[in-house]
Amino acid sequence: MGEEESGLNYGFVLPSGDARTAADMARAAEEAGWDGFFVWDPVWGIDPWVALAAAATQTRRIRLGTMITPLSRQRPWTLAAQAATLDNLSGGRVILAVGLGAVDTGFAEFGEVTERKTRAELLDEGLEIVSGLWRGQPFSFDGRHYHVRPTQFSPPPPPLQQPRIPIWVVGAWPRPKSMARALRWDGVLPARMAADGQFSPVTAQDVADIRAYAAARRPPDAGPFDIVVDGETPGDDLPQAAARVRPLAEAGATWWIETLWGAEGLGPVRQRIGQGPPKTLNR
Repeated sequence: MGEEESGLNYGFVLPSGDARTAADMARAAEEAGWDGFFVWDPVWGIDPWVALAAAATQTRRIRLGTMITPLSRQRPWTLAAQAATLDNLSGGRVILAVGLGAVDTGFAEFGEVTERKTRAELLDEGLEIVSGLWRGQPFSFDGRHYHVRPTQFSPPPPPLQQPRIPIWVVGAWPRPKSMARALRWDGVLPARMAADGQFSPVTAQDVADIRAYAAARRPPDAGPFDIVVDGETPGDDLPQAAARVRPLAEAGATWWIETLWGAEGLGPVRQRIGQGPPKTLNR
């Protein structure tokens, strides 16, 4: 079957650039046929929600999100407001992707929590608060790290998307505890982890196994569940690029996210966006 039949969507991550750059690149991505446009969420750097808001004003169709937001270093209520505001601005096009984050990107330098167990606890509690606030007031929460009481002081409008903005969670495959977290939400960004803690690229077999794993453990009424795989494909050879992602789509992946983290400058990024996503009309 072709990619369109498989339901695979194609996103692009902007590896660098300010809000104006994000707006320009998102418009170019939409015109080139990409389905999603994502920006990274640094400890100290360009504000991702300002950048995505700029992108929203220059686009009509493309989905918008972060890749990824380390929720352990966010105020959950602030993140809930940012994402809901953008969802309303964009006409319901936001995806929230979260994870523990990479501590070597400035966590220690700015006094953020670096201990993995605590970050995981903050992530779990943060997700409950974000999704709870999106449902509206009255909302309360009592956890180990956060305590929230109902408030009627200037509550923002709920997200346009219902029952909530889709939440993707990084999951270490096949670690049961990490995967259980992702399965509670709307999608997984799988990170294949060996017994020694080393990571390796996600394969089509991994995707098929994750799809079966999710189907066996999620309630029948839980709704759609995305399996999101990232990597790099050759934009100057789209048939070869399509051949790279086709087995992942056939195994059950729903999103391919193109990444150019090592790009030197914006020239290669602009070029790859313009070349379009790694799909063909027919197999």
